[in-house]
Amino acid sequence: MTERKPPGVSVESWVDRQIREAAERGEFENLPGWGKPLASLDAPYDELWWIRGKMHREGFAVLPPALALRKEAEDTVEKVRAARSEARVRALLTEINEKIGAALRMPPPGPPLGLTEFDVEAEVEAWRRTHPEAAGDTP
Repeated sequence: MTERKPPGVSVESWVDRQIREAAERGEFENLPGWGKPLASLDAPYDELWWIRGKMHREGFAVLPPALALRKEAEDTVEKVRAARSEARVRALLTEINEKIGAALRMPPPGPPLGLTEFDVEAEVEAWRRTHPEAAGDTP
């Protein structure tokens, strides 16, 4: 909508006309959530609702570095369980161990880290027991 408000026309009538014409063209049909109640109608007022919504949609969370690393370690355990090859398991564990090692050498601000590096060989052995089809899969 690049059309400018013509002089002498009230803003309200100009906006109403723009909305009516857009509705006639069907521009409001098939929008996400169309025909559904607003999810936030019953929620208490939150002046930062749009920031929280944007962060949620983008998958962004604000956690202290120590908690973020703990979460990443938990996610890595899940990825290891779902890995299809021993090489992938080793790569995942090596990557998270590097981050944990760096955090142990220089603890991040916030709550205590509460992590130790993964024993790669023990984790690989556990993965092998749950993935017998990959018996000959070595890096």
